Amino acid sequence: MSSIEQLHEKIPDCAKDVRLNLTSLVADETLSPQRQYGLMLATAIATRNAALIAAMESAAAAVMTPEAIAAAKSAASVMAMNNFYYRFVHLVSNTMQPRLRMNVIGNPGADKSDFELWSLAVSAINGCGACIDAHEKTLRAAGVSSEAIQTAVRFAAIVQSVAVAIEAAGSTPP
Repeated sequence: MSSIEQLHEKIPDCAKDVRLNLTSLVADETLSPQRQYGLMLATAIATRNAALIAAMESAAAAVMTPEAIAAAKSAASVMAMNNFYYRFVHLVSNTMQPRLRMNVIGNPGADKSDFELWSLAVSAINGCGACIDAHEKTLRAAGVSSEAIQTAVRFAAIVQSVAVAIEAAGSTPP
């Protein structure tokens, strides 16, 4: 049994729609396997749910190179910093230089548009409007379709809901 199938079993009956959405996410063929599994891994990391991260990393390892997996992890990590900082900047209208190192954005170790798509999805989970706008603009300039952009955010929504469902299952009294 795959790690995603095991994850599927952890989702309680009260979250049947989440289970169905996870099944559709895994079966989705609109994105390349690297984009798809990179999205699943980066967004799982953004949820901070250990079981979800482990399942998605295991699934990603079957279709992605180690370099691409590292890039997906980098997208989640650098967006954790950027999303936090740029939400603050947006709320206080701060115009100071951020003085944050983010070299990985320029050289992510994977296809630049894949990295941007992963960063967009993580930014959606983290709720940073400024970063969402910036990544969406970069993706459109690179010729990424509106459908791919929408799919990335749909993946983020599903992965986030899986994390919440698993947490809900764990909080149920015996």
